[in-house]
Amino acid sequence: MKKEKAGVVPLKVLETDRLILRWQTAEDANFVLKLMNEPSWIRFIGDRGLRTPEDARNYILNGAVAMYASHGFGLYLAELKEGNVPIGLCGLIKRDSLEDVDIGFALLPAYWGTGYAFEAASAVLTHGKEVVGLKRIVAITNPDNTSSANLLKKIGLQDKGMITLPNTTEEVKFFAIEF
Repeated sequence: MKKEKAGVVPLKVLETDRLILRWQTAEDANFVLKLMNEPSWIRFIGDRGLRTPEDARNYILNGAVAMYASHGFGLYLAELKEGNVPIGLCGLIKRDSLEDVDIGFALLPAYWGTGYAFEAASAVLTHGKEVVGLKRIVAITNPDNTSSANLLKKIGLQDKGMITLPNTTEEVKFFAIEF
């Protein structure tokens, strides 16, 4: 990856009818800060402790950008093609706590119910299978997050029940698809 400079266009990974999914950059810090402090993010995904744009920049660089470098994939910024408006994150994550790569997504509430999450997650799932070469993709959700669970089922993942991740006491719903 080239060193990030002002004005450099971030790497586009996927394009759908209405969205572009691209690598996150430090310039996305204000958006990431806003998204990760949404009450729905905190409730269903968890408080990441991001309180300033600098916190968000560090989170992007140490999380997504580091994962792109080590795995070639990560959480992508989803933006509307029209106007390049950022609306959420969607991508593939390799967590230490899971054996397989998982798919994750979150949109700002203003974009819920629009089909954007389905569009992004479907494209990421296909990318994981056809480009990355994954044989299995999993997902985890908060047990109360029925919207995300329904979307995972809609894109083809099967509900495999509840699991407890290492070093936690909370159970999460576990989904998987094999290709």
